Amino acid sequence: MTDLRRLFDDLVRFETDLWNGIDARLRAAGAVPLGSLNVLQVVARTQACRVNDIADALSITIGGASQAVDRLVARALLERRPNPEDRRSSIVELTGAGSAALRAGEEIFDAELAVWFGGALTGSALRSFARTLSTLRNWRRT
Repeated sequence: MTDLRRLFDDLVRFETDLWNGIDARLRAAGAVPLGSLNVLQVVARTQACRVNDIADALSITIGGASQAVDRLVARALLERRPNPEDRRSSIVELTGAGSAALRAGEEIFDAELAVWFGGALTGSALRSFARTLSTLRNWRRT
């Protein structure tokens, strides 16, 4: 029988090591930190992106997402504009500098993901692992 406590511990520690390793590599290269890169990625792939969309995509609070957006706006990587559909919210968009930061960060991010996952797992094992994680994440949302 699988030791679920050990599984939990391994999963959480791996996620922490993965995050810290990728974040350290991004920072060493002078790129945006991983948390900021995650926000830029959501904005880039979300049409008419709102802070709520960022919070949902990253499984963080709306307050946390709003603070992250504020930091990126202050760095001129994002800008807010009024939401024509809802005056209570704004649309968040990448600036030119934000697009450049996203491209630079994703290049490092992708290389690090290949090292962290590609070096340890074969293609079929990696696909199986991805399916399993997706199943676990989606099971509790239904």
